[in-house]
Amino acid sequence: MPRESKRARLRRMHDEYTILCRVIPEPACALDFDSPFQLLVATVLSAQTTDKRVNTVTPALFAAYPTPEALAAADPRLVEGIIRPIGFYHAKTRNIIALSAQLESRFAGQVPDTMEELVTLPGVGRKTANVVLGNAFDVPGFPVDTHVIRVTGRLRWRDDWNDPAPDPVRIEREITACFPPEEWTDLSHRLILHGRATCHARKPDCGTCPLNDTCPSAH
Repeated sequence: MPRESKRARLRRMHDEYTILCRVIPEPACALDFDSPFQLLVATVLSAQTTDKRVNTVTPALFAAYPTPEALAAADPRLVEGIIRPIGFYHAKTRNIIALSAQLESRFAGQVPDTMEELVTLPGVGRKTANVVLGNAFDVPGFPVDTHVIRVTGRLRWRDDWNDPAPDPVRIEREITACFPPEEWTDLSHRLILHGRATCHARKPDCGTCPLNDTCPSAH
């Protein structure tokens, strides 16, 4: 395959994204939430597990602890009992209780709406912060998870597509430079949904993939 110029790659990226927009017209966050606080906690809980599994424990968690104040004062053993099915429940319990306490002590019980403040909370990295910004506050955010890493690599949307351990921050910077900020949140959603439905980790379903004609990894 001849080397693709940056201009040609950018044109292909936008053509492929247009197809994803048609195939996935209304992307949405897979986590169930009713407030920025619920989304923040749910996203922290989603590390190393699936959003679907997180959605099975959060109704009971938020019924018992509906506010940062309530969760900050919770008995860790009771919280662990609720979230045990999602795994890593010791560390996740510590994080969601600690971040709730900091929301109370530092932010008057409100979830901050800036990247700089969000990443100072326990258990919150750029990916979690981007999820909260984009889905709770409509602030442009581009969460880079394993699906985004895999799909952008196979599509060769980024220079380090062949790197076995790419830097998520570099991926975020490179991909968002190619799209307007108002597209970032839905772009991430669509890449994630495409990864879950078609571009599977072990064996991508190239035969039914709508991007099959132009994807460099399919030929």
